[in-house]
Amino acid sequence: MKKVQQGFTLIELMIVVAIIGILAAIAIPAYQDYIARSQASEAVNLTSGLKATVADIYANQGVFTNADTGSQGIPAAASITGTYTQQVAVADGVITATMKGAGSVASGLQGTTIVLTPDVTSGGSIQWTCTGGTMPAKFRPSNCRP
Repeated sequence: MKKVQQGFTLIELMIVVAIIGILAAIAIPAYQDYIARSQASEAVNLTSGLKATVADIYANQGVFTNADTGSQGIPAAASITGTYTQQVAVADGVITATMKGAGSVASGLQGTTIVLTPDVTSGGSIQWTCTGGTMPAKFRPSNCRP
């Protein structure tokens, strides 16, 4: 009895390699954007403690003009850092987070800023508006996109 060889032909292997290449071409940029969005969310998360402090200052004084970095219990900008965030500063209640300019920060985020502005509603509560700063819209957290 004659034994028939079984295996893949060269054409079949080339088709599989082409399909893997196409999938990789789609998946790699999507993954890089995902990583950049997660790095940007670190900057927004670092602002949460400052939001409470700025709100307390407004509750006590009725204005945001005294809510600045290094005063009123707000720490120095350089003391609020993260793995991807260089600093978080406050000026007249407006919080600005700056991403690091090099290192492991995604190339589209390096040196960009995201700005959170307080807005007092008619009921007296504070709503934070994320204006985005210089950070590209596609990397901002969902509540900061236009």
